Amino acid sequence: MDKIEIIDTTADNILEYGVCGYKNIKREGYPEKIEWLKDRFPEGMKIKTLYSDKDGTQGMIEYIPGKYAWRPVEARGYMFIHCIFAGFKRAYKGKGYGSLLVDECVKDAKKEHKHGVAVVTRKGPFMAGKELFFKKGFEVVDTAPPDFELLVKKFDKNAPTPKFKGYWEKKQSKYGRGLTIIRADQCPYSVKNVREISETAEKEYGIKPNIISLKNYKEAQNSPCAFGTFCIIYDGKVIAHHPISNTRFKNIMNKILRMQK
Repeated sequence: MDKIEIIDTTADNILEYGVCGYKNIKREGYPEKIEWLKDRFPEGMKIKTLYSDKDGTQGMIEYIPGKYAWRPVEARGYMFIHCIFAGFKRAYKGKGYGSLLVDECVKDAKKEHKHGVAVVTRKGPFMAGKELFFKKGFEVVDTAPPDFELLVKKFDKNAPTPKFKGYWEKKQSKYGRGLTIIRADQCPYSVKNVREISETAEKEYGIKPNIISLKNYKEAQNSPCAFGTFCIIYDGKVIAHHPISNTRFKNIMNKILRMQK
């Protein structure tokens, strides 16, 4: 019978178990993620890996004390989940492994005497849906455009309630005209995406993008988009709220330019 374990992934063993589905140190975005994590572990970040004796790494959860969250939220006193995924292979989906990973976070949050656990959810790619968290007793406490939701599981009902930092339009407008790409090494997938999108912007649209690489949690918490660690802004408005492919970028830009004619 296949043995499943949940393993504490640290700076010492992360190359053995990988992260975000990456294990090859030469893969674009992976070395940057490793270095980013090494700076986060002293802040209290934890990564738990779902590991199968038969098929290797099949899931993970990444969480950190809310003070240091790389999303634009006010969640001090809570444990904050950045990302969670279970089932790199189909056989491991729908087996309750996601719930086990959430349980690990809840357990650590209680051990560290937190007020509870918080997470940002959204339908679609790059973020977990809210259904998993509803099953674990989380509730929606705030929303952000276009369809982000902040969920919380409180241990103390009298504790302050986390919230998004807001002021989205004001934050977006300060970037002015042109194309701005905001990214961070928290998401390894964005490295390839940003490189390709930047090349396309210059070659096909004659636009040299302003690329902003977030260096710390304070910058991420001041993001003009609820995703925090990635967004694309064009002429002062967010046109992509999460990492997108080069093809998707071209579709968005072509639509915008058609409307401007």
